[in-house]
Amino acid sequence: MVTNKRRQQEAVFRAIADPNRREILRIPSGGEVSVGGIAGYFQISRPAISKHLRLLHRAGLVTTRKEGTASFCSLDAKPLRAVGDWLDDYRTFWSESLVGLKKYMEEKR
Repeated sequence: MVTNKRRQQEAVFRAIADPNRREILRIPSGGEVSVGGIAGYFQISRPAISKHLRLLHRAGLVTTRKEGTASFCSLDAKPLRAVGDWLDDYRTFWSESLVGLKKYMEEKR
């Protein structure tokens, strides 16, 4: 059974899998930026930027607000904790594995 937490985690991983989306996330990390301002950093079409932003928005990583005809984006880094949690599981695994290997090697001496 897939839980909501698992769906959210999968959406975040899917969102950050693309280097353009990772770069888009970096841009508003200092504060709110217009979609046009974000597009200025790239040599890809504005519709492509909008598509990336929609995916980031669905993953909960970007919030948007309208002001007249302009849209402004802000970073919401909270969902990235799912990545950290996932990595922590592997840190624990590798840490325990390396401790076991060290113990094994010391016993072999």
